[in-house]
Amino acid sequence: MSVRKLFDLSGKVALITGGSRGLGLQIAEALGEMGAKVVITARKQPELDQASAHLREQRVEVSTVATDLQNAHAARPLVEQVLASHGRLDILVNNAGTTWGAPAEQHPLDAWDKVLNLNLTAVFALSQAAGTLAMIPARYGRIINLASVAGLSGTHPDFMRTIAYNTSKGGVVNFTRSLAAEWARYGITVNAIAPGVFPTKMAKVMADTHRDTIMQLTPLQRFGGDEDLKGAAVLLASDASAYITGQTIAVDGGMSAI
Repeated sequence: MSVRKLFDLSGKVALITGGSRGLGLQIAEALGEMGAKVVITARKQPELDQASAHLREQRVEVSTVATDLQNAHAARPLVEQVLASHGRLDILVNNAGTTWGAPAEQHPLDAWDKVLNLNLTAVFALSQAAGTLAMIPARYGRIINLASVAGLSGTHPDFMRTIAYNTSKGGVVNFTRSLAAEWARYGITVNAIAPGVFPTKMAKVMADTHRDTIMQLTPLQRFGGDEDLKGAAVLLASDASAYITGQTIAVDGGMSAI
């Protein structure tokens, strides 16, 4: 098989959570460019409509489903809707996430629950639904979870006091390993991407406030850009990664290397 064919996603269906903006939209662009039919989901339909128009301008075949994944019970109906409209689900990108900044001793419990529900519980619920309804019966699947460099180690309190977020992303890393080990028998690979600092809407205030510190901690001396996740996402979604599972790829400008 040629290398081009290994990376080709033609005929595949990809569901991307949090796909209306930021890293999710970047991944949708990448998978769509490589031929996948893309389904993006987020809470707000107007933002999905705007993202959908943007993707269609790039000749990406896209559809949208408004879903609030804070409710774990929304996962199964979401997968059922994708299967009803497309007949298959080959690629799942668990990208939707949230954060909360506060010292650990002052962190509200309800904020902890909100972060863990979306960043970790929803990842489990949607992976379970995609697996049982689509990927296990097909004996094929690609699951990509968005972790973070904040889930690979502790963070300096002068930089990020986001204990719930860090905990959730550490959970995503080990969830990825554990699910990969269980579902390898079904031909399903499960991997994660751990972005460094990308100045998306969620991270912009932190990036602006701590720019100098971030540059000191990042060997490549820049933030993540609009193209920087695309290669890793296509790799992990495609047959080029057929022998890669349970891994977390840091896309962080070298931050986790030092």
